[in-house]
Amino acid sequence: MDLFALTRALIDIESITNNEEAVGNFLFEILTPLASRYGGRVERIEVEPRRFNVFAQWGDELDVTLSTHMDTVPPFIASREDERHIWGRGACDTKGIISSMIHAVEALLIAGVRNIGILFVVGEERNSAGAYRAAQDPRGSRYIINGEPTENRLALGSKGVLRYEVCATGKMAHSAYPELGDSAIHKLIDALADIRRIPLPLDYLLGPSTLNIGTLSGGRAPNVIADEARADVMIRLVGDSAGTKAALERAVEGRAELREVIEIPAVRLDAVKGIDTTVVAFTTDIPAFDGKWGQPFLIGPGSIHVAHTLEERVPKHQLTEAVELYQRIVRQLCKRESK
Repeated sequence: MDLFALTRALIDIESITNNEEAVGNFLFEILTPLASRYGGRVERIEVEPRRFNVFAQWGDELDVTLSTHMDTVPPFIASREDERHIWGRGACDTKGIISSMIHAVEALLIAGVRNIGILFVVGEERNSAGAYRAAQDPRGSRYIINGEPTENRLALGSKGVLRYEVCATGKMAHSAYPELGDSAIHKLIDALADIRRIPLPLDYLLGPSTLNIGTLSGGRAPNVIADEARADVMIRLVGDSAGTKAALERAVEGRAELREVIEIPAVRLDAVKGIDTTVVAFTTDIPAFDGKWGQPFLIGPGSIHVAHTLEERVPKHQLTEAVELYQRIVRQLCKRESK
């Protein structure tokens, strides 16, 4: 299947997080003849029932692994294409990347390159479940090339994430007699206002740490003093989180409770000679791999600015370029190991 046809076929398999089974089976079937033809092996690595990573390896050792995720955010959007782009859910995040990686590996195998692997994981869009599972079962890879939409530039770093639920409680009362109640919503709003005023760190490479209040909920009715309220807050980390955590605790003190949901650290990454570089603000599976699959690199076709939107698309020329770039990077990393 050619590069664009494979990209569209992958997009047209709905694989919203927790529903990756069908696309995983499809990729297993695609990789099986490639493994057989060039002396490799392919396997499903169970993460939980009906969810599995797909891993293929060629050669007795593993110098470089190409990896990305199979899951997408909702809603499902079927594929279409025009002269310049392929459109649909996962076009750039990351069905097009999967297709480019498979074609790059096939070209490398035809050229006689071995000691390479390919790893497709579940769950990146939710909690990196597949990457955490892979970290429990490393295969000795010295380098891992993680695929995310960077417009085919190697990322020198990516921001981390600190996510909290901010929860306030109060006492219900008739809204005509507010003195008889205690509004959880008012307390939450005041706490969030102070949270927004927290000075956040700035990093010379990654730029500013940023804060987003993503959801707000609470209360019973317009004429009832609210007895509960909550918000979801996400901070993009650029370094150590200790100072930010302490500032958040001070901001909500006496008014709300902070419940930490997840923390993913910011990462610094390396470059490869001759490949353009960038810095990205999003998070990836790289921290979840925890170095167990080798030194990480981050690159892929497409723009993060259209990922997770109804206009998600990937430029066809970037898909083609990525096939060549992945080969160049793999060859350079294999040369490092042969010295």
